[in-house]
Order: sequence, then C-alpha cells, then structure tokens
Amino acid sequence: MIKLMINDDEYSVDVDPDTPLLWVLRDVLGLTGTKFGCGAGQCWGCTVIVDGKARPSCTTKISGLEGKKITTIEGIPEDHPVKQAWLEEQVPQCGYCQPGQIMRAVALLDENPDPDRDEVRKAMSRNLCRCGTYPRIEAAVLRAAREVAK
Repeated sequence: MIKLMINDDEYSVDVDPDTPLLWVLRDVLGLTGTKFGCGAGQCWGCTVIVDGKARPSCTTKISGLEGKKITTIEGIPEDHPVKQAWLEEQVPQCGYCQPGQIMRAVALLDENPDPDRDEVRKAMSRNLCRCGTYPRIEAAVLRAAREVAK
C-alpha cells in the first residue's frame, strides 16, 4: 500500500509503484478533474501541484509521492482568485485544458504572487491550449495576481 496525501485527505492505494499519478487519481480514486492530454508530459493538461510545484501527473509515478502534499483541481476552492479570474476573463473555450492551466497558475502565484507579463508567459508556456485562449489565460493570471496582492 502506498499512502498519498491528496487535497488534504489521506489515501492508501494498492497499485504498482510505477503507476502514473494521473491514473491513480482518475481510475482508482475517482478524482476525474485532472485530464489526460498526451500521456507523455508534453502538454501539461494533467497538471497537479506536488509540494508547491506544478507537475504533469501523467509522467509522475506514485512511488516517489509518499509523504508529499498533492493538490488537484478538486482541491482548489471555487472562490480562489485564479478560478474567479478564469470566469471573469471568460477563459474557457472547449475547457479541456483548463484544470491544468488553473493548477499551473495557482502554483505560479503561490511561488510568485506578483509576476509580470513575461513571468506569466514563461510559467504558462508549457501548458498547451488547442483553442488558443492564451491572451485570456494571461489576462486571468494577471487579474488573479492583483486579487492576491490585495
């Protein structure tokens, strides 16, 4: 059994230690907010936060996660400044990449609550959006940063 701390809840899972976190979240624990994108850590659609750092869950094996704090989109409150900014800036188009985008933005603002435009672009550059809503994503992250600063 591997013990995982996810969204401040402890889970014990009986799976192969090489199982990617994404499949444990979705298939074992039923936390389906984290989406499968490419399965190779290239699109970051499956982003989660592990000990404060954004990570692609599709290539993160659970064997190295015992004792670490994992946060998924389900662990981000609805009134979080990033989620609120996402709504206010009307970011989603198809919406598929949005959980990963939001998780990356939350990790960025936790690490740097006052990023400039270039820092936002750099931090968000790994997360792909097939609909091309990058200008709205950038605006939402900057809006959330202003809210965090208040």
